[in-house]
Amino acid sequence: MSLPINIETLVHGGAVEWERLEFKRGWNPEEIVHTICAFANDINNWGGGYIIVGIDEQDGRPILPPAGLAQGSLDKIQGEVVQLANQLLPNYFPIVQPYILEGKHILVLWCPAGDNRPYTAPSTQGKGAQRHAYVRHGSRSIIARGDNLRRLIELTARIPFDDRINLQAKIEDFDLGLIQAFLQEVKSDLFEESKHMSMADLARNMLIAKGADENLRPVNAGLLFFSRKPESFFPRTWIELVVHLDDSGSNFTEHYFKGSLQQQLRDALSYLQTNIIKEQVKKISTQAEAVRFFNFPYDAVEEALSNAVYHKSYEIGNPIEVQVWQDKIEILSYPGPVPPVDAQILESQQRIVARDYRNRRIGDFLKELDLTEGRGTGLPTIYKAMDRNGSPKPAFSTDVQSTYFLVVLPVHTLADIVQANDGGHKAIPLNNIDDVIALISDGASDGVRDGVSDGVSDGVSTIVERAVHTKVNDILKQLKNWISRDEMFRRIGLANSSTNRKRYLDPLLDLSLVEMKYPGTPTHPRQQYRITPIGQNLLKIMGV
Repeated sequence: MSLPINIETLVHGGAVEWERLEFKRGWNPEEIVHTICAFANDINNWGGGYIIVGIDEQDGRPILPPAGLAQGSLDKIQGEVVQLANQLLPNYFPIVQPYILEGKHILVLWCPAGDNRPYTAPSTQGKGAQRHAYVRHGSRSIIARGDNLRRLIELTARIPFDDRINLQAKIEDFDLGLIQAFLQEVKSDLFEESKHMSMADLARNMLIAKGADENLRPVNAGLLFFSRKPESFFPRTWIELVVHLDDSGSNFTEHYFKGSLQQQLRDALSYLQTNIIKEQVKKISTQAEAVRFFNFPYDAVEEALSNAVYHKSYEIGNPIEVQVWQDKIEILSYPGPVPPVDAQILESQQRIVARDYRNRRIGDFLKELDLTEGRGTGLPTIYKAMDRNGSPKPAFSTDVQSTYFLVVLPVHTLADIVQANDGGHKAIPLNNIDDVIALISDGASDGVRDGVSDGVSDGVSTIVERAVHTKVNDILKQLKNWISRDEMFRRIGLANSSTNRKRYLDPLLDLSLVEMKYPGTPTHPRQQYRITPIGQNLLKIMGV
């Protein structure tokens, strides 16, 4: 059964930190059982790790192309993995999957964090071997001694909230569409297999459900990412965004972003990128070149909000709050950082190395979706983004009890303050694609373009291109009369493939910008397409 991750991305360290990867040129049972034990103990709550057999390493990095394993040895090695797993106490079994990478056979052992730590393993494969608990130190597995051993004992029977079973939920609360969309996005081989699997088997394979067959239950991280309404299980799990139109504090608009974690994060970032973040160019009298900058650099905003989603406690019924002021953006989440990080460290250090992490599974999912970077990179990324843009330094704060975490991103010192003023033009809510579609659905007359400024038209164009794709205009202009899909794609210079249909045509059908001649039979051999009145109004607003 394939793993819920892309093997090439995994090997190149694109989805998992190097500390969580161990490469072995050949099969070495003694070293491998120590590493299985270390990943199972997961002393840093990172989520375990992966052992990749058949690839040599240098300084913890893979040497490619793979050395490979003999095909005839794969079954034997997999049998030995079971024997090694039985050597661990308590019993622990990694998930084993063979792959072919660059024409060579390799074997991947996925070792998720265990629920019954501490685990111990024999020091050698000989008789009379001593037993030790092993932990990861950098890219090596070592015996837990001293402070490491004390920390490991403290973690006994302590499972992070996002990896716990939710007894209030059922497997049916998962949404198969969200799961398959995730697997397809991360390019996992499990995507194709999922089409022929039961939900229970799929959830088990992704480790988003645990328990006996008769009482299989979702884990919290699975519900947060793969249920349509996670707020049904975790109170007020959404992002609240308030845009202050002036400094009075009483003139503002509110927006709520709900749904799965990845959906609400992406929707909130899209709103901020479309409506708040603006590029400006200023001529400075003392220099020849003009200065080009953003009022708020997107990379800093993205990292700050992603970190809030990653590190928030979902046991606490407090949403993530984003306040957009004329002079700053504030992002507030609850609670504060995990000790030993405190207010003094936040104020004095730009790079913070946390020992423990609150949400090991949430971090994995976000990283696989490219919504956050590696552990320990959040604050440095924000500092660098603000510095590259020429913005003032960001501020990070918490209180003595570490009950909250506040990020403040000051506006660029040269940025113009944009006031709320429609300039006498037709007011169009530039929030998201749904608002645009709602507006043009109401404006059915030929005069819908009247009173709409070029600036607003540009704003609509930006929203449509970001939310749908950049070929909306090109396609809609070809569909004034009924034409076939093949002819439509030929006119805009694209191949008539299922990939292009899903990417370019299906979104326009979903938004009712385009209609089918035979809507009840999408695969009709004489199927044709035509622009709808909504699509025509969109072209008019955009001035096409």
